[in-house]
Amino acid sequence: MSAGVVVGLSGGVDSSVSALLLLEQGYDVRAVFMKNWLETTPGGQCLWEQDVEDAMQVCDRLGIPFNTIDLSRAYWDSVFARFLEEYRNGLTPNPDIVCNQEVKFKAFRDHVMALGASHLATGHYARCAKSDSGWVLGRARDRNKDQSYFLCMLTQQQLDGTLFPIGAMLKSEVRNQAAN
Repeated sequence: MSAGVVVGLSGGVDSSVSALLLLEQGYDVRAVFMKNWLETTPGGQCLWEQDVEDAMQVCDRLGIPFNTIDLSRAYWDSVFARFLEEYRNGLTPNPDIVCNQEVKFKAFRDHVMALGASHLATGHYARCAKSDSGWVLGRARDRNKDQSYFLCMLTQQQLDGTLFPIGAMLKSEVRNQAAN
């Protein structure tokens, strides 16, 4: 993989528009789908299969390379087992915060950076900017969709090289961009 941006592509509109915006900005974009859960239905259908299919179709349409990575073990160990333990102890854990900290911006980020990517991008509604004192995580323009709270535990290293392409957009603008 040449230096460029890897987008964590779920197949949904937010990550898909993020990939499109980065392409329009001239980045060398690649997409990777994270399998974080391997649950199947009673009939044996994998619940993430449709998401992978959607992500592949987005990549075909955008003309960008697509891969998957299985992070289900990291998710189980770092997020779900911890969630269960904290819940049993009477706490109210937030698995989204831990998933972002330990899976998306640690295990996944480490993987894509090891492949030679210069940046990791996601479809989170948040903003990230460099200041004199380091990286600053900011709220999204769309206050109704803002996800900066779920990213609050990211470190300076995790924010370095991270892009949130839709952070300055309203959800309605993201949907309009996808429709065009």
